Amino acid sequence: MFRIATLRVINRTVAINGGTASRLISTGAPVCNTSDGYRPPTPMIDLEDKSLPIPEYKQKKKEPLQLQKSRLLYQSRKRGMLENGLLLSTFAAKYLAEMDPAQTKLYDRLINLPSNDWDIFYWATGVKPTPREYDNEVMNMLKDHVKNNNREQRFMQPDLYAKAN
Repeated sequence: MFRIATLRVINRTVAINGGTASRLISTGAPVCNTSDGYRPPTPMIDLEDKSLPIPEYKQKKKEPLQLQKSRLLYQSRKRGMLENGLLLSTFAAKYLAEMDPAQTKLYDRLINLPSNDWDIFYWATGVKPTPREYDNEVMNMLKDHVKNNNREQRFMQPDLYAKAN
């Protein structure tokens, strides 16, 4: 649930060169009107009504394959959720360069169409069953990658660019 503090606008009268003028002041907290220093709690707006829609992902038309892979590499790293950032960035570093156009399109759909990153995490780790539309060869590759049979250390995202020798 999101809560946003409302702003309170105070009308203050100020003396200027023998006259008066009104000045509006906005504050994030209510004004203390009592002599004992009591401040009532800041009023909140409740945004749990789900009226803020998540924009629908629009697949890029006629995007060159290399540009698509570069975009997916970036999107794999910047998930907003550390767990998926680590899983998807290491997966993309290992497999994305060798993916054919069909596999790249499947990976694009996998990481961009679900609206919740936790769904991807739960599907990849096997906590929840993968829906039919995402159950494909790329998802199977990701599930194998998550199993980490080679016991690779994955506590950091891989470098974006290969270092020159």
